[in-house]
Amino acid sequence: MPNQLPAFDLKRAIRQKLESLDRSGVMQLRHCDPVESSAPPVATQTESGSRQSPTVQPAALTDRLPTDVSPPSAATSAVSSPPTDVPPRKLDMSKRLSKKRKIEELEILNTQVHACTLCRELAATRTQTVFGVGNPNSRVVFFGEAPGADEDAQGEPFVGRAGKLLTKIIEACGFAREDVYIMNTLKCRPPGNRNPAPDEVTNCRPFYERQLEIIQPEFIVCLGSIAATNVLQTKLSIGKLRGELHDLNGIKVVATYHPAYLLRNPSAKKYVWDDMKMLLTAMGLPIPNAK
Repeated sequence: MPNQLPAFDLKRAIRQKLESLDRSGVMQLRHCDPVESSAPPVATQTESGSRQSPTVQPAALTDRLPTDVSPPSAATSAVSSPPTDVPPRKLDMSKRLSKKRKIEELEILNTQVHACTLCRELAATRTQTVFGVGNPNSRVVFFGEAPGADEDAQGEPFVGRAGKLLTKIIEACGFAREDVYIMNTLKCRPPGNRNPAPDEVTNCRPFYERQLEIIQPEFIVCLGSIAATNVLQTKLSIGKLRGELHDLNGIKVVATYHPAYLLRNPSAKKYVWDDMKMLLTAMGLPIPNAK
């Protein structure tokens, strides 16, 4: 028979769950009739012995994140709320925004990202959050994995060795770096540059989804498997995803290899250039000579 949580721990688990739902934009919970039971619902243990909190099912997701976000206190920043079991929602691309409004909305979102402490380890080890950079009116977004050491230090995505290679790829397509928008799946650096954990991606998903809704790109270039599998919600490898256009709520998505992978495997650059030519063709733009 599962052990019951102490009243203090139960209250803390409920508070963490509600805070997590609030950060994900859940403003309303489905009303359920009370179930007759000899004991109140408590956290249970799985067969492996891990403890699970009672599940709360959200009734609906709003199309925005909460805008009233205060900097975390020392007490709350020491606790990491669990990821919500909320499936990816359909992006709302119906609201056309001016460039000025996009900049304002992105700044509000950036403030929320800066205050986020959902991932305890990342919040404790980051130098700063890394939001995004570039033209919010760009037709194309380059969507990466997570910040590295250089990005964590400078607060801008793709500024290290892989970032310099990405800039060359962007310029080879005939763009300037400042003409496109660059962002990552995670807004904090995973320690040791490890891959993002599933719960970390879940916690960051409302932020990058809202970022895409504000920018409203026509095209997304997913750099690497972490970006591609999470944006497209698939388990297929990057090798199987690249080479064709995918659809995300009307946005055309190109999946290709991450620049960091190209630094280790230069022979794969030809495949990335093939993917960029496919992108340019879909955008109706001329293909420059490869350099």
